[in-house]
Formats: sequence, structure tokens, C-alpha cells
Amino acid sequence: MVAFTLSVVVTIVLTAAILAYMKRRPAGTPVTWGEAMFGSMIVFFLLFWIYGVVPHQWLAWADNELNWRSDKLFVGPGEVLKAQAQGGSFPFTITYVVIRDLIAVVIYGIAIAGNIAVWMMWQNRGKPKAEPAPELSTFGRPLRREGAQAS
Repeated sequence: MVAFTLSVVVTIVLTAAILAYMKRRPAGTPVTWGEAMFGSMIVFFLLFWIYGVVPHQWLAWADNELNWRSDKLFVGPGEVLKAQAQGGSFPFTITYVVIRDLIAVVIYGIAIAGNIAVWMMWQNRGKPKAEPAPELSTFGRPLRREGAQAS
């Protein structure tokens, strides 16, 4: 539990550091060789950490401390997911290994979604916000002239 929790904390801290640096760095600033090497090292380490260490620590914790094995059946609260083979009404058997692997897939899904979100935020930093479109009349014309001040 400690290793998995610490791996998630390291992920959050590194991501927060990248987001804080993103707020400080103006878009279009030239990058030095040293900055590029350091940035690529941090990003490589974070990707290695998110896609390698965090899922591994989850799987190790589920296998060892939680003791989620293939012979341990998942029946859910009130045995609503009890399989027909064991006298229940659910059409198939779910083991704790399946639940463990599904949680690992969710970890990967969160990682790829976060990866794409941070890339988009980094690429769009410094871009001006789009102005809302003016209101149109029923004839498709703007309700006020461009440049006219609202009173």
C-alpha cells in the first residue's frame, strides 16, 4: 500500500511541477540545449513512472497484500454478482484477478487522458481566449455595430 500510494504521490507532484512551470514559461521563448535536455528527461521519467511504476505497484499490492487471486470469486454486495455456476443469477464468473486487471486498465486510461490534457494545455498556453460571437437578429445580422459601446 505504501509503495502504490507513494508512486501516485510522486506522479501528482511531478505533474504539478510541470503545470507550475507551464504557467511561468511564456509561449514562443527560445529553448536552450540544457532546458531541452532537462525537460525531456523529466517528461521521460514521468511517462516511465505513470505507465510503468504506478500500474506495477497496483498489481503488486493487489497480488500480495490484498491477496486477490484467481480462485477468489467476486460476488459483489449482497451477492448480486454471484455466478450461475455457484448458484447465483449472474451469467458469468468474476474473479478478483479480473477486477485487479480492470483497475490497471483504468489507471492506464487516466494516464493517457492526463497525458493528452497536459499536452493540449502546454500547446495552447499563451493563446488568447476566443471572443464570444455577437448576438444575431432573426435576419442573421449583428444586433449592434462592431466597435459600438454598449450603454
